[in-house]
Amino acid sequence: MIETTDHDGVAVLTLNHGPVNALDLELLTAIPDALDAVAGARAVVLTGNGRSFSAGVDLKRIVEGGPGYVREFLPALSRAGRRLFEHPSPVVAAVNGHALAGGCVLAAACDVRLMSGGTIGLTELAAGVPFPTVPLEIMRHAVGPAVHAMVLEAARLGPGQAVSIGLVHEILEPEQLQSEAVRRAGALGGTRPEVFAFAKRQLQRPARERIDADRSGDDPAVLEFWESGDTTRILREYLDSLRKA
Repeated sequence: MIETTDHDGVAVLTLNHGPVNALDLELLTAIPDALDAVAGARAVVLTGNGRSFSAGVDLKRIVEGGPGYVREFLPALSRAGRRLFEHPSPVVAAVNGHALAGGCVLAAACDVRLMSGGTIGLTELAAGVPFPTVPLEIMRHAVGPAVHAMVLEAARLGPGQAVSIGLVHEILEPEQLQSEAVRRAGALGGTRPEVFAFAKRQLQRPARERIDADRSGDDPAVLEFWESGDTTRILREYLDSLRKA
């Protein structure tokens, strides 16, 4: 589900979960466990196997699982995103293909984002569901005011567009992506670890404070949207439209 390899102290975590690395409860639960397992690495690279980094939430599982599944899934999504965002060591995303919805959030949670192809964006509103607090604040931290258009327009951005708003830092050829991600991660990992972690917390403080302040705010309403019968109907229609496209 997540393959781990070591490159001279840089841990490469590769999502390997089906053809497009769709986010389901099992994969989201595995992400914090994988980060715990590489806690001693000086830096981390997150990438995907195959043609996608992650095509986002497994909407079929949401529809089939019903409200009970959703009540487990949404906290797992927030927990995985926050653990990646707050990981004290440097984390570099090697975005090897499509990174959509929750996949985009995972990439944005990393300190440096490199991309070799595909599209990236927040497509939740196109599927008829809103954002939990943690993913939204991760995106706000990554792209600032550009998050407004990303959320409301639900657009898929090409690599050049993603660079223009700061979501992606550099575009690379596919054959260069992982080696450059490992190099960049290793260079960041050369900083004194406790100093890097402190600086990272300083930079993230506004996002962390907004997350903590909203623990009893929007998320219950977000859950109501996700588990409603109207949402199930809309998601079925959305999935049907994707199959016909």
